[in-house]
Amino acid sequence: MKGKVAFVAGAGLGYLLGTRAGRGQFEKIKGWASDMWADPRVQGYVHDAQDQAMQFAKDQGSALKDKAFDAAKQAVAGATGSSASSSQDRADYDPDEILIDPDAPDAALDDELDPNGRRL
Repeated sequence: MKGKVAFVAGAGLGYLLGTRAGRGQFEKIKGWASDMWADPRVQGYVHDAQDQAMQFAKDQGSALKDKAFDAAKQAVAGATGSSASSSQDRADYDPDEILIDPDAPDAALDDELDPNGRRL
């Protein structure tokens, strides 16, 4: 059913854009849509929807700000309770360094295969 609807929509769009008669219809529809958009009643609904969206964004923004503030406050409180040795460990940390655990099983051979068993 989707295929039939898509075919009919595509055929209609092709007619509108591809033929002279279709181009005239397209210009007619475009003018009708422009007139409808400029209608004061439609613009009233547009402004109402815009005002509602702005109010929703303000409400959600303040709630989000409060949640972010609380999360940051908890993170700072948790970070100040850590030991000095962990701060020293972070100072020695190199994000580009590759760490290999010699006691870990050798899983490197499994990592070289994609899910279909082909070599990467």
